[in-house]
Amino acid sequence: MKKILNRFLEKTGIIRYVKSLQFRIFVIFCIIGILPIQLMKMNILNNYEEQSIIQRGNMLQNQCNNLADRMGDAIKDNTIDLTDYSLELEQLANLYNGRLVIVNSDFTIIMDTYGLDTGKILVSREVLECFRGESSLSHSKDSSFIELALPIKESVNREVVGCLVVSSETADVMVNRDELSRQVFLLQMGLAFVVLLAAFYASRMLVKPFAKVTAALEKISGGFMEGDLLILDYTETQEMSEAYNQMLGRMKTLDDSRQEFVSNVSHELKTPITSMKVLADSLLMQDDVPAELYKEFMSDIAEEIERENKIINDLLSLVKLDKKASDLHIQTTNINELIELILKRLRPIAAKRQIELVLDSYKPVIAQVDETKLTLALSNLVENAIKYNKDGGWVHLSINMDHKYFYVKVEDSGIGIPKEDQEHVFERFYRVDKSHSREIGGTGLGLAITRSAILMHHGIIKVFSQEGEGTTFTVRVPLIYSEEE
Repeated sequence: MKKILNRFLEKTGIIRYVKSLQFRIFVIFCIIGILPIQLMKMNILNNYEEQSIIQRGNMLQNQCNNLADRMGDAIKDNTIDLTDYSLELEQLANLYNGRLVIVNSDFTIIMDTYGLDTGKILVSREVLECFRGESSLSHSKDSSFIELALPIKESVNREVVGCLVVSSETADVMVNRDELSRQVFLLQMGLAFVVLLAAFYASRMLVKPFAKVTAALEKISGGFMEGDLLILDYTETQEMSEAYNQMLGRMKTLDDSRQEFVSNVSHELKTPITSMKVLADSLLMQDDVPAELYKEFMSDIAEEIERENKIINDLLSLVKLDKKASDLHIQTTNINELIELILKRLRPIAAKRQIELVLDSYKPVIAQVDETKLTLALSNLVENAIKYNKDGGWVHLSINMDHKYFYVKVEDSGIGIPKEDQEHVFERFYRVDKSHSREIGGTGLGLAITRSAILMHHGIIKVFSQEGEGTTFTVRVPLIYSEEE
């Protein structure tokens, strides 16, 4: 049964509505609106009851005071002659639906309008106060009675000769209170209905801007929305719009970058294959191909295969570097020795073009790095400095450090990078001089790999260059790796 009920609530959308912000605002408004109405009702009824009883007591006290003053001479020698007052006493008892009792100085009841306790002794706190000349008026909600005790004084010496005790029912007050409660309840229901309508309308209006945001976000499923999202109803929705527009801009940039990357990868991988196909077709279309030509063509095919392999290896390296920093294998490394090994491996390549490799180590540097990834990054910088250099040129490396970072600078005397290209050199497949890059075997991924590796270490890489005068790359990496940076 419970499952059926839950399924019904889900299908009708009741559960979704109950969990919504609109419903919570609606409930808050209802509480804020209906609670004061309920408190007002309770206050009205309590005030009515209190004021009615006070008014009843005052009226009763005024009439009984007058009666007690006139009855002072009717009691003599503990006897009473109330012939002139009996009718008035009965009328007063009937008027207030109560009971009147007269007590003499011996605390004996000498008159009871109910005729039940005549001749009995009555000693109570109120009666004792009467014989001390004090009157009392009290009300008990449990017994629904007003009780009044008044001293009866003789007219000459004003001595207390008796006590008038009056009990008056308040049932009629409670009946009137219940009738008033029903009328107030009808008013309460009307006001509550108005509050519910106002709360529902206000809650819908308050969450309406968020519905605009939801509608705009849903448009992403069919493609990026044209133009910016502008919802200026509230400060929160304005901030949400700005954050959304920034996110959308980043998504568009990433999407454009992804499409460009896929296009570049397709082009770069297709070019060597096309070259190999052309060379292979040329051999197949010729009969009795000379051994020298066959050897030349196969050599060219081998170069294209090597080029394809290099592109694939660089792509795999880039993919690995795009993963989270948790893939880093951080260990304490001697940076001076690491760079010495890099130069040792690249010196034969530089020697072929008479390029001088010079290393300046100002301080021994020990840092926490991923040795493999940092080696790949710095190797790409030095290798590029050799590739894009002039024959007989030079490449200078320097290592330095302070209390927090170590610095590596790679300078060359090469062809340089035009100013308009310097901000793009770290992009994937970007080449400053495509024809020259093809000649020296560049894939356009080296600096992108270097930048990713440096960023994974929370470092910074910058480029400074003048066309025809050389290029300088500077790298700054923290000595101690921290995942929180």
